[in-house]
Amino acid sequence: MDIQVYHADKDHLGYAQEVCQLIEHAAQQRGTGIAKRTPEYIIRKMEEGKAVIALCDGQLAGFCYIESWGHEQYVANSGLIVHPDYRRTGLAKRIKEKIFNLSRKKYPMAKIFGITTSLAVMKINSGLGYKPVTFSELTTDESFWKGCRSCPNYDILQRTSRHHCLCTGMLYEPSRGSQKAHKQDTVNGGRWERFKKFLKNAKKLKNEKE
Repeated sequence: MDIQVYHADKDHLGYAQEVCQLIEHAAQQRGTGIAKRTPEYIIRKMEEGKAVIALCDGQLAGFCYIESWGHEQYVANSGLIVHPDYRRTGLAKRIKEKIFNLSRKKYPMAKIFGITTSLAVMKINSGLGYKPVTFSELTTDESFWKGCRSCPNYDILQRTSRHHCLCTGMLYEPSRGSQKAHKQDTVNGGRWERFKKFLKNAKKLKNEKE
């Protein structure tokens, strides 16, 4: 099977309704909460460049999108789905890796987190550098936790004051080294621009003297 994974854009808007149906079907199969989304919401994610889509000869094979919380301090890769016809092909891992890299590019300083009951997803997350954490280490943004209301296990989350549920929380934190490197790149970029300006002025002065 020739399955291609793309950064979703305006060329993929026609798949939005099918994506929503696939998300709902996956939630029913798992018996756990995947927040229901409207086609309009999925379209917006595609237009913003915050989604990944997998296609096989024009057929929808998988999807995932980015959400940000707490003033972009936290990022979640949400709605990871693979069509039943394309499971056990390693596609989930490919989608997850692509959306993770896209998240790191768009939000280099953000913590990337997720909650899941899937052992397969936990394994993929671990390979990307996620660590299991308590829910208290995740975002406190109420908008995120409202998304759990559609889950049949939401009462467990409520009864435990949002400390425990059937899901496992996982978190990727940019290392201090990565943060320093990002800041250093910015500094070095500024130095390089100043150096180029210096060379340009020096060359100009030399030409005037000649």
